[in-house]
Amino acid sequence: MLNYIWAFMIMLGVIYAAFTGNMENVTNAALQSAGEAISLCITMAGVVALWMGLMEIAKEAGLIQKMTRGISPFLDFMFPKIPKKHPAREYIATNVIANVLGLGWACTPAGLKAMEELGRLEEERGNPAYQSDGKGAGDKKERVASNEMCTFLILNISSLQLIPVNMIAYRQQYGSVNPAGIIAPAIAATFISTITAIVYCKIKEWVGK
Repeated sequence: MLNYIWAFMIMLGVIYAAFTGNMENVTNAALQSAGEAISLCITMAGVVALWMGLMEIAKEAGLIQKMTRGISPFLDFMFPKIPKKHPAREYIATNVIANVLGLGWACTPAGLKAMEELGRLEEERGNPAYQSDGKGAGDKKERVASNEMCTFLILNISSLQLIPVNMIAYRQQYGSVNPAGIIAPAIAATFISTITAIVYCKIKEWVGK
C-alpha cells in the first residue's frame, strides 16, 4: 500500500511541475536530495558502528549482564508469564537497554530475536496457531500476536531514551548550532510515553483476565 502512495505522490509532483513549468527545479531538488541521502546514510552508519562497538565492549566487560539483572524486576512486572530462564527475556532486556541508551537501529536485531523467541514460547504453550504438522501447514494458519508480543512492541515503540543518538546525529548533519539540545526534551517526552505505555499494557492485561 505504501508503494502505491509513494508512487502517486511522485507522479502527482511530476505532473504538477510539468504544468507549472518547474521541471528543472524538481530535477535539481531530486538530485540534491539524493546526494544528501547518501551523506546522511554514511553519517548514520558511522554512528551505528560506534555505538554497536561500545555495546560489544560493554557486553564483553559484563556491563550488559549487570544492566539486564538490574532491569529484571521491571521485566517480571511487565512480562510475568515469561519463564525467568527463557531466551526471550534476554533479548527483550537487550532491546530495552539499547533503546534506553538511544541506539535506535542497533536494537532492531535483538527485537527481532525477541519476537522469534516469543513465537517459540507460544509453540511451547501449545497455541494452535503456532503449531505445525511437519508439512508446513502450521505456517499457513492465521497467527495472533500474544499478550507478551503486544506488550513488547508497545514498549519498544514508546521506549525511554536517555541519549537520542539518532536525533543528535540528524541535527548535526543538518547544521544545528546545538545538536545535543534535544536531550532534555527527548527524555521528558519518552518518559511520559513509556509511563503511558506501561499503564495501558497493565490496564489491557487486567481487562483481559
